[in-house]
Amino acid sequence: MELLQVFDYLGVFVFAITGAMLAARKEMDIFGFVVLALVPAIGGGTLRDLILSEPVVWFSDTTYLFIALLAALITFFAVRFMSRLSDVLLWFDALGLSVFCAIGSAKAMAVTGDPVIGVVMGVITAVAGGILRDVIANETPLVLHKEVYATAAFCGSVCYVLASLYIADFALVLSVAAAFVVRALGIMLGLSLPVSGYKLPD
Repeated sequence: MELLQVFDYLGVFVFAITGAMLAARKEMDIFGFVVLALVPAIGGGTLRDLILSEPVVWFSDTTYLFIALLAALITFFAVRFMSRLSDVLLWFDALGLSVFCAIGSAKAMAVTGDPVIGVVMGVITAVAGGILRDVIANETPLVLHKEVYATAAFCGSVCYVLASLYIADFALVLSVAAAFVVRALGIMLGLSLPVSGYKLPD
């Protein structure tokens, strides 16, 4: 098994836990845990594959589904313990984001060869599942906050596209590293995107 595949599975596991933790905060039942775990874990990749008219990845590799289900059940039965790992999960989430954007860009470039589509699909793979998760749970999606999140996915995707044109052998590694560094800086330094500063009246 390739190292990137291991990271991909790890990203699915961590994203599934973030969804299950949101289900816990919303006091959902076990079915809610499973649903909110599956959506961020496979939602972005599913949307990417559908847009690209490619076979959905978990149709041929159901390991993705079992990993997400396992994460949901672990969180459901050990939610108090999992809540203590929030800081650790934050960093694993950053790694999952980085891997997903790299894989999304790589697949889009392989299918279309279009750099713009490569960047867009990288971002979609990384953040679309989280958006769906938050919408289902009636939360404002994280990527719409001023926090550096989708920006990290964008930087990683751009890095993959550029690297694939010149040093293709290292494109995936550089993409993951770029996205992770941007996300890490956002976490450690509290970086955020600017907001308008004006609130419209209700």
